[in-house]
This record gives sequence, C-alpha cells and structure tokens, in this order.
Amino acid sequence: MLRYDDQVVVVKYGGHAMGDPELGQAFARDITLLRQSGVMPVVVHGGGPQIGSMLKRLGIESEFKGGLRVTDKATVEVVEMVLAGSINKEIVNLINTEGGRAVGLCGKDGNLVTAEKLHRRVRDPNSAIEQILDLGFVGEPAEINPTVLKLVMKEELIPVVAPVAPGRDGETYNINADTFAGAIAGALNAKRLLFLTDVPGVLDKNGKLIKELTISQAEALIEDGTISGGMIPKVETCIEALSLGVEGVVILNGKVAHAVLLELFTEHGAGTLIRP
Repeated sequence: MLRYDDQVVVVKYGGHAMGDPELGQAFARDITLLRQSGVMPVVVHGGGPQIGSMLKRLGIESEFKGGLRVTDKATVEVVEMVLAGSINKEIVNLINTEGGRAVGLCGKDGNLVTAEKLHRRVRDPNSAIEQILDLGFVGEPAEINPTVLKLVMKEELIPVVAPVAPGRDGETYNINADTFAGAIAGALNAKRLLFLTDVPGVLDKNGKLIKELTISQAEALIEDGTISGGMIPKVETCIEALSLGVEGVVILNGKVAHAVLLELFTEHGAGTLIRP
C-alpha cells in the first residue's frame, strides 16, 4: 500500500459500470478507503446510457454521423444536466454516505479544462475520400489547469469530475470521459489511471486476460487484430495518457466488486496494466 501513499490515482467510472446499486456502494467504499489509506483518488465519470435515457424521456431525437452522436444545442444542455447534475451528485452522495468527503466538479470549475471543438475524420467506404464530420458541441481537452483539483485534494477531499467543459468560444462541450480522464491524469502526473469497464481487460486471441503490456506490445496487438472493435480507442487512450506522463494505465472490470482495491493493493492485480 505504501507505493501509492500521497500518489494521485485517477479512476474513470464508466456509465455501464454504474448500473448496479450494490456495486456503486462498493465503489464508493473503495474510493473512501483509498483516501483514508493516504492515496489521492480523483474520480472522472461518464454517463452515456443515462444521457440516452434522458434524451428519450424528453423526446429529443439524436442524429448520428459515422456512427457518432451529433450533439446539438438541445442535446448538450441535457448532457450537462445529466453529467454535471444528477450523476455527479449521485456519486458524491454515495462516497459521502460511505464516510468519504467528496466534492462534485466539472471542467468549468476553476478553469479546470478548456475544450476545443472535436473534428473527426472518416473515410467514405464507397469513394475512399476523407470527410470531416461536424459533431456539434463535442469537444476534446485543449488546456488543463489542475489548480482546483490540487486545492481540493490538499484538504483531503475527493474530487468527482464530470467531462463537460467550456470552449474559448464560450460554448459548452461534451468530452469523451476516457479522453477527459487521460488528460486530467496527465496534468496531475498520476501514478495510475484506472479505466473501469464491463470487460476484464485486454484479451488475447484465446480470450485469456493479458496482465501487462508495453506501448509497443499494445500497438502490435492492434496491428495484428488481437485488439479490435471498441477496445482499440480504449487502448489508444491509454497510450495517449502514458505519453502525457501517467506512470501506468489499467483497464479492468468495474462490475467486479472491489476491483479498484484488488488492482492497487494485491500482487496479481485485476486487469491489464499498460506501461511505457
């Protein structure tokens, strides 16, 4: 446990890992225990399923381009309401109920994150011509000012951060929570960045968990097709976080009770560790 004493550990708590109330309670207990053990946890959360549910309830239709949701003005207002409002405060309340002292934040607080509009390029399969998709108010981190996080952690509080941030144009942008967590972890020189997902980690061609990978090994597994589908952007985000100065990034199953503690405080860990 001493290797994480006074070290920052950023935990990305995913929308799909949030579904079970008992697991949510166990997660809050684990985060509280980390803080009590001398670790400095920072929680960054998503909320895709919850956003989709709220849009449906409000009768707001989503347009998709290249398989990606276009976030118009009405949608980004719902995104901010759900992420920085209901989900954020729910996680804060869970941690506080378990004896922790959590504070809810988003990228707007203390100029934590400044976003820029995300421009996504896709190749037209019929013509092989690249197109730039306009996804509306979807952004990516341009600048990180972690001062507010450091002040909060100095008071032994636990920051819980929603991935919504202002742009230089004054608009509000929705940022992919994985990308947001990686940028925060890099700015804080985190010892670990943990991605809680709904899979055990990176699997080999036989479906067996790969315990540890270097960047070059991970890139080779993407190249040969072992890492495929939705795991590719997850691993690429891990590699990006390592390039920003994070010491190690772990992909693990957030639906396993106490996965965070198992990863940090046991020799065998609980997922796939990716190192430089």
